[in-house]
Amino acid sequence: MKIESRLAQIGSIKEPVTGAVSFPVYQSTAFRHPRLGESTGFDYARTKSPTRTVLEEAAAELESGDAGFACSSGMAALTTIFSLFGQGDHLLVSLDLYGGTYRLLERIMSRFGVTASYVDTNDLDALNTLVTPSTKAILIETPTNPLMMITDLERVCAWAKSKHLLSIVDNTLLTPFFQRPIELGADIVVHSATKYLGGHNDVLAGLIVTKGKELSEQMAFLHNSLGAVLGPQDSWLLMRGMKTLALRMERHQANATAIANWLLTHEAVDVVYYPALPHHPGHEEQSRQSSGNTGIFSFRLKNAAYVEPILRHVKLIAFAESLGGVESLMTYPAVQTHADIPLEIRERIGVDDRLLRFSVGIEHQDDLIADLAQAFEAAKREIGEA
Repeated sequence: MKIESRLAQIGSIKEPVTGAVSFPVYQSTAFRHPRLGESTGFDYARTKSPTRTVLEEAAAELESGDAGFACSSGMAALTTIFSLFGQGDHLLVSLDLYGGTYRLLERIMSRFGVTASYVDTNDLDALNTLVTPSTKAILIETPTNPLMMITDLERVCAWAKSKHLLSIVDNTLLTPFFQRPIELGADIVVHSATKYLGGHNDVLAGLIVTKGKELSEQMAFLHNSLGAVLGPQDSWLLMRGMKTLALRMERHQANATAIANWLLTHEAVDVVYYPALPHHPGHEEQSRQSSGNTGIFSFRLKNAAYVEPILRHVKLIAFAESLGGVESLMTYPAVQTHADIPLEIRERIGVDDRLLRFSVGIEHQDDLIADLAQAFEAAKREIGEA
């Protein structure tokens, strides 16, 4: 069955009693035992809940994994994964990294003796230089946020296996509709499901998918023990969002491609970072391992003075953090999403004071371009370049 059909049918044939097409929200935290030593399969909602189970089974199936785990946020999902590691363990991590992940590693996991080295995960020479006997895993964002760097997943996951490392891939930006890292050799896939999977800026959630019996059992233990699980109402909201994922991702991609091309020709724009563009350094790798492109990209202005007035004058586009929803959002990474990354690292990778990140929604692309055009013109007048 094609992925579009599997997405649309999430939960629709799982309710055996009433035949409800929309799977019910089971609010119960406790479940009766038929008798001593017997269980319905549900005992306590932190361990297993009917609504969450349907979501987790769908996530595992969509990502070609063996088990799925729904968490209370994307950061809760990463915390659960990082709890696989302990004192003295070392991780290799994508250089261009979401600021919240960096904060979790450097300010929290470091307390438990876990260290990380940040590296271009597409550079095998650099990876070989940094790997040590204490290295346990590699965490890959592809595309990265916000500079859209691409990693050849099949090549790097094969390298990780040769070094006996776990491969963890953040698939938030492409979703299983466009990219399935486990099919390319990854062991664990993680999502901030708040973003494209939920898709409507109304649910906070994270998803983990694992491949392999032993790893899945380890993750189940951590998921239950740490308890950062997704509640039934949010599980239902996430399933509802995922039903339209195919339609939304196609529209996000079409809009983002059109707007990225428009920005390429604008006199105030220095560079556009979007893998769909032929000049992007990861374009060929992205085309080979993914069936499409995300709806988010970044662009660098020629003059930092444009940033504030553009963000103030956009009207249809919201100046707001987050990404992946039906509404278009624009963010200033240097002071928002990536503020926790030290200045010298931000500047080295290119997250500077001229960079804006644009999460393109599903509005009509002509309206979005018109909004950008008027904001650019207003900014131009204000800084005296008219």
